[in-house]
Amino acid sequence: MEYLLLILGFVLLIKGADMFVEGSSNIAKFFKIPTIIIGLTLVAFGTSAPEAAVSITAGINGNSDIAISNIVGSCIFNLLCVLGVTALFKDVKADKEVIKKDYKLSIFASLLLLVLILGNYFFTKKLVLGRIGGLVLLGMLVIYLINLIKGVSAEDRKQIETKKFSIEDVIFIAIGLACVVLGGDLTVDNATIIAKAWGLSDRFIGLTIVAIGTSLPELCTSLVALFKGENDIAVGNVIGSNIFNILFILGASSLLSPMNIGIESVIDLMILIIGSIGILIFFFNDFKIKRPEALSMLMFYATYCIYIFIR
Repeated sequence: MEYLLLILGFVLLIKGADMFVEGSSNIAKFFKIPTIIIGLTLVAFGTSAPEAAVSITAGINGNSDIAISNIVGSCIFNLLCVLGVTALFKDVKADKEVIKKDYKLSIFASLLLLVLILGNYFFTKKLVLGRIGGLVLLGMLVIYLINLIKGVSAEDRKQIETKKFSIEDVIFIAIGLACVVLGGDLTVDNATIIAKAWGLSDRFIGLTIVAIGTSLPELCTSLVALFKGENDIAVGNVIGSNIFNILFILGASSLLSPMNIGIESVIDLMILIIGSIGILIFFFNDFKIKRPEALSMLMFYATYCIYIFIR
């Protein structure tokens, strides 16, 4: 039964992602909003819903180790595997301004999180992300969203193909998002049951099965978007998801309940930062990720999985 439900979860994720991208793209054209904005906000927030559900619930229940390991693990998977797997099928091209502004912000968000944790340790001798840190992260998200909206020029709007409003697009987004969230839940729950039956530890499951499972919506959405020709959504979804994961989900989780951070999570956060900087270097080569770069990213992730398994 667990294997059947796992397959059902994958089916819901793929079909939900297809509907969600289709509806989001059409509504973006109606409001004359660049698809990269939709990818960085609506699609990114929607595909981050499973991470939000897992981490905020874990934070409230006092299981902060699962909360932060899920987010950091998901961010690593988004960068190395979602972009890596997508680039295996087709070159992933990113807008120059998106890399210079949004992608660099995602790196800065990771650095800010590390500084907040280590800064708290300097004063209290405890690795904690407290309520003040949560407010700082959420405040940065608000500033980012305001600047993102202000950055859309009248010229950008004129170049966007217009489309008539359709209630079907709203329904597509709602059903697609519901399928993505439900598919993510089914996948995570049943993959965890299967993994435990194989004798894997809870920590390893949290950093891999749960993190990968909650990031499957990003993977499915980016692949579907790329094959539909919506390259901006494919890239913006990954970058935006990582920004939302750190600034919104960890910000909200720590605001509701201060989070105790294990030294392992600090190391994983450093690995995320190193990986992010490495991919930034890839993007500076004509702002594309090609198959050789994609293979190196997937090898890096495989090495990371071996490391945390040994750890």
